[in-house]
Formats: sequence, structure tokens, C-alpha cells
Amino acid sequence: MKLFLFILFLPVITFAHPISQGALDVELSPGKLHIRARVPVEEIFIANAFAAGNATSLADARKEHGHYFLQHFRIIADGRELAGAVTGLTEAGSNHIVYELDYPLPAMPGQLSLRQNLLNEFLYAPGNPWEATFAVRILKQGQLLHEGLLLTSKQALTVDDTTTGHDRRRMFGEYLRHGVTHILTGYDHLLFISALVLATVTLWDLIKVVTVFTLAHTITLTLSVLGIIHLSSAVVEPMIAGSIVFVAITNIIWPQRSRGWIRLATAFFFGLFHGLGFAGGLLDAMEGMGSIFIGVAIIAFSIGVELGHQIVVLPVFAGLKLARSLRTDEASRNQLSLSMMRIGSLLISVAGTVYLVAALK
Repeated sequence: MKLFLFILFLPVITFAHPISQGALDVELSPGKLHIRARVPVEEIFIANAFAAGNATSLADARKEHGHYFLQHFRIIADGRELAGAVTGLTEAGSNHIVYELDYPLPAMPGQLSLRQNLLNEFLYAPGNPWEATFAVRILKQGQLLHEGLLLTSKQALTVDDTTTGHDRRRMFGEYLRHGVTHILTGYDHLLFISALVLATVTLWDLIKVVTVFTLAHTITLTLSVLGIIHLSSAVVEPMIAGSIVFVAITNIIWPQRSRGWIRLATAFFFGLFHGLGFAGGLLDAMEGMGSIFIGVAIIAFSIGVELGHQIVVLPVFAGLKLARSLRTDEASRNQLSLSMMRIGSLLISVAGTVYLVAALK
């Protein structure tokens, strides 16, 4: 039966990214806290496929996941954890399910904390677990208090009755941190940028290739936000994984083509697909948010992505530069550069192949 469910869910999950992104509406009212959780269908498949579930139909899988969601989602009001129940389930298009959850609320809390660890026990690829993130709105008796806040397994969300209103500064910081985390835990993007850096010799080489890559993924991220361009994840995810393998193999087999305009064109071309990868799930999570808040989230997230890149790029480049400087003559420095590029690229190509297989299965 699991095979049957796998086949039914296959069109949704085939090219999934390891970050599943949804949205939460949290409403406080006298005697009750109500949550409307908009969850991607892929999240239901992942939990059902990897956990020891007993679902024998799609309807059963959705109900079973509702209980899984409840078990991995915590609400703490004024230091006391609330106990809730799934009270409703509806479809939201072909790609999302909406769960309604209700929690008895003895009194209006002064402080509310949301925590979750959904999907963390399942691996997308070695060393890279699945991650569920949510854009959160908080309402009190129909009045919007907070919008665009971010909840991840690594980043709990806490609000209190003294911080009402749309806190753009807090939102900017949360999405900035999310962008950094997205890169530092997004090994596919890190492998690609590392393969590019391995072929750089001078600081000017590094600046050019990083600038071109940044320009490319910024273009597609922006166009996605504006709704001008959309490309199926069935294309985007394999292209991201394939970009790692392509650049790494080029470094190994044709090292003379690893620099110059060919490398810049390669960084730009594949950077377009990486930008679509950055944008895809993030836009789903921000559905329903005001345009100003979407703009703040995208700018902060993009800056975070670049900070994440630099956290990796600069130490790698500095290490390569230091190793080359230890050689006394130009010939030995060139030979060392070639060896480091080929050995590092070989390892990256192996890891990239793992991601390509994961994207295609």
C-alpha cells in the first residue's frame, strides 16, 4: 500500500527541495486558541513514506499526518504547554492541505511561544535532513497583531502582549537569519559555489564569479516574486543538482576552461536556476501577506543568502591562497592549484551526484 501511495504522490514529491514551507494563522479568542495550518502535500508524503505509518489511502495519510503534525508542534502560553486536537481538514488546491487545530485556552496569555520539529528525523540526503518552515500570522479576536513572522525547527517564535503591530525590523532579522541558515544547511548550493571558488586564483577572479552568480539568482528571485516567471520544480531541482556535477567535472577534465568568460557564463546560467530554487517555497509560505511585508522578507532573505555564501566562500578562498603562497616558485604553485582543484572537485562531483539521484528519484 505504501507503494500505491508513493505512486499517487510522485508528481508532487519527485523534485522536492529539502525545505517544505507552509503558513500558519494563529487566532486567540476567549477560551480557545485556533490554528489554521496550510501544509504542502509533499510534507504529508515524506512523513508517511519514512515513518511507520498505517495509512492505506490518501485520505488516511492526510488524517495520519494531522496527528503527526500535532505531536511535533508545541504551543506554550505563559510557560504552560497547551494540549490541542485536529478539528478539521480541507484541501487547498492540488498542492496543499489545511489543518484546523484547536487548543483550550484558560485565559488570554501575556506571552505565546510556538515551537516545532516537523520532518527533522527524515533525511533528504546524507547529512541534510528535511526541514519544515512556516510564515506565521497572529490574530486576537479577528485583529491582526503580527504578520510575516517565521517559525522553523531551529528558530522558535515567541510574542507577548507588549509587542503588537507589524514589526518589520523583527521580520527583517528573522528572514535575514533564515537566508543565512538556508545556505549553510543547503549543501547543494554550497557545493556549487565551492566548485566555482576552487577554480579561482586571484581575488578579482573570485569577485567576478561571485558577482555573476549573485546577479543571476537575484534576477530570477525578483522575477519570481513579481510573478513574471515560474518554472516547475521538476526542472529546477535537477538543474541545481546537475550544476554541481557539471562545474565539478569541468574543473577535473577541462581545468583550462574553469576560468574566463566560459566559467562566468556557466555561473550565470546555473545561477538563474539557483535563484528559482531560493524563491519557490518561500513564495508559497508568504501567500496572503501584504506586498510591503513580502518585499521586506525577500530583501532580508536575499541579503542572508549572500552572507551565507560569503561565510563559506571567503575562508575557502583564503585557505587556497595560503596553501599556494607556501610554494616558492610559480610552477609548483600552479601544480598545487591544479591538484587542489581536481581533488576538491572530485569530492564535490560525488556529493553532487548524490543530490542529482535524490532529485530524480
